[in-house]
Formats: sequence, structure tokens, C-alpha cells
Amino acid sequence: MADTTTGRRERKKAQTRQALADAAVRLFTERGFDDVGVREVAEAADVSLSTLFKHFPSKEALVFDLDTDIESALVAAIRDRDPGKPVLHALRDHLMRTRTAARPDDPTFVLVESTPALRDYARRMWLRHEKTLAGALAEATGLPPDDLALTGLARFALEIPSLARASDDPARAIRELFALLEDGWVTTPLMRRAERSGEDA
Repeated sequence: MADTTTGRRERKKAQTRQALADAAVRLFTERGFDDVGVREVAEAADVSLSTLFKHFPSKEALVFDLDTDIESALVAAIRDRDPGKPVLHALRDHLMRTRTAARPDDPTFVLVESTPALRDYARRMWLRHEKTLAGALAEATGLPPDDLALTGLARFALEIPSLARASDDPARAIRELFALLEDGWVTTPLMRRAERSGEDA
């Protein structure tokens, strides 16, 4: 009986959380993020304001309901990679699949892209995965979790999608930036192109 009660309670929490997230995205999309208050979101989802804050710590968090799933996917990309596949290649391929696809029909994507406060929040949330990613890299390589090289690698890797988005070809940019991490400055296509440009000047 206890298991049934616990399962029902968890389902109810998940339903409430989803109702809040759906109401928030709908209202923010219709009227703009800055013009909707959290009380209005709570009322639209038919819950109290205190219930809203039990599920979401801030107004911005209402839009980012999948943060835990995103972090789990980062870890899985490394932990579940094909046998013999280098860690950096697995991470690179995961970021190319998940961080370069434009989603113009996704209202949440459009909302975030058009709202500076949400873009900034999304970036802060994304970079929060650094410690978890470094831990996954430590597990895969056998290095200590506090190794500075792992921390640096995790931080640089998480910055790559943001840098790549400014490119006309984000997927290619991700490949080239990971080549920079893997091979170093001297041997990368980026440096070879720079050297050719210098020779032609």
C-alpha cells in the first residue's frame, strides 16, 4: 500500500510540475516573459504560489524543466559510448546532436532565444554541469575528479556550443573546436588555415 501511495504522490507532483511549466511557456509566449508574473502562472495551473515555488525556485526556472535530463544525457554520452570510442569524440558527437539543431517550431526554444533574461539563465544553467561532466570524465579516464585538466576540459567543452552558434556552420565549428582540445593549437585545421593565410599575405 505504501508503494502505491508513494507512486501516486510522485505522479501527482510530476503532473503539477508539468502543468506549471506548460502554463508558463504558454503565458510567456503569448504576452512576453517580462509581462507575466509568477502568481499568474500559478493561477493558470490552478495551484497556489507556494506550490509553484516548491517545484521551481525562480520565474526563469519555469521554462527549463529538463535540466536534470540534460545533465544525465551528458554523462550517458561518455559512460555509454561505443567500445573504443575516445571520450572527446563521444562528447563532441553528443553536443553536435543536441546543441546545434535549430527548433523554430518549438515555442520554448523561440521564447528563450527572444528573451535576454532567459538566454542568460540558460547559459548559467548549462555551465552548472561542469562538475558533473568532470566527474564523468574522471570515471572514464581513471584520473582524479579534482584533476585540473579534467575541470578545464569540462569547462571548455561546455563553452563550445555557445561559441559554435555564432558560426554559419555550428556543427563544423564544434568539430574544429574539439580538434583544438584534442590536438592542440599547432596541429589543428584552424592553425593550418591561419598559416596558409600568412603565407599568402
